[in-house]
Parts: sequence; C-alpha cells; structure tokens
Amino acid sequence: MPDSRRSQRRRAVSELRAQGRYGPELRDVLPVFAGLGLSVLAAVLGFVWLYRTQGVACLALALLLAAIGGSAGLRLRRGVVRRRGGRYTAAELTDLDDQGLVVAATRMLRRDGYQVVDLTARKGRPRLYAHDAQGRELDVAFRPVSAPGGDETISGPAPLRETGRPGTGRPTSIIVHRGDFSRADVLWASRQEGLHLLDGHQLQRWATGQSLDELGLPPQAR
Repeated sequence: MPDSRRSQRRRAVSELRAQGRYGPELRDVLPVFAGLGLSVLAAVLGFVWLYRTQGVACLALALLLAAIGGSAGLRLRRGVVRRRGGRYTAAELTDLDDQGLVVAATRMLRRDGYQVVDLTARKGRPRLYAHDAQGRELDVAFRPVSAPGGDETISGPAPLRETGRPGTGRPTSIIVHRGDFSRADVLWASRQEGLHLLDGHQLQRWATGQSLDELGLPPQAR
C-alpha cells in the first residue's frame, strides 16, 4: 500500500533536516520575532519621548542615526546568515584560522547535502567525516595555515576504518589547503588511490556556492 502524502512529507522533511537544509521551525523563530517586536515598540516609545522633550531636530537626528545603524546591522546579519549557509567571500576565507576553516568546510559540506561528523577531537588534528544520501563518503583533512611552503610533501589522511559507519567502501580522501600545493604534493597525491587535493582556488569556488560535484570532487557513487 503506497504511503500517504502526510507520511511522504514527513519523510522528506526528516531527510532535509538530516542534511541541514530544512528551514527553522516556529519555536526557533518565535523568540526572534518577540524580541524584534519589543525592540520596535521600545524604539517608537523612545522617539515619541524624544520628540516631546527635545523637539523635531533631535528626533530627525535620532531617526537618521537609527537608519544608518539599522542598515549596518542588516548587512552584518546577512553576512552571518550567508556564512552559516556555507558561503564565504575570498576575504573571509583569508581571515579564518585553522579551526575557522574546519567550521567553514563543515558548513559547505552540509550545504552540498552531506552529513558531517567532526573527528578532530578523536584524531588530534582537524578531520571531518561526511556522507550523503548517494552513499558517498569523504575523509576530509586540512593542511594547516602555518604549514611551510616550498617542496615539502604533505602527509595525507589515513583511511577511515571506524566501525558502525554507513557504507562499506573506503571514503574518498580530500586535503583542503588555502594556498597552492607544490609539485611534490601533486606527484605524491597522484600515487595515492582515492585522494584529491583541493587548493586555494578550488576552495574559493567551493565557498562561493559551487558544489564539490561541480569541482569534480568526489566521483559519483557507483
């Protein structure tokens, strides 16, 4: 017997929530709306008091300052929402420290439909495990910002073999770096099965909204 529309909708909502793509619920936004309403009421009462006690000139100045502050606050809020949704500008990527880059990559993976587990605490260095609805698994490591340049070859992530994880295959390994990999890095990576290097240029494209699929990473699940 086919599922009812209600059960199909519930299943779809559950999948979207698991992927972090479902919008906030009423209980999540209600405090925000309540706070906004109180703020507006307080502002109106303040403007009325200012008009009655200080006159039109002071009221006009207060309105101008409120408009400027509101515009700046709106831009700041949009930036926060954009970053939480997994989109960063090149300047924002440059300002991130090592842990900030891990957070950004986590958000971008979720934006692309992956469920992400942060294994940093267990591995002793920045490390993410991710999998999506197609059964693809990713082992994401990071080259530290302070890593020396030159021809020093990077040490890649060891394959994840923890038990109890979805899938039976070996995860695709990705090493993320905000700079350029050296020739030695590229040659070393080319000899490693299932390993991909994601350099600064690709990272910027990923951060602006392109998916890993559009960047050619990882290969499609069989």
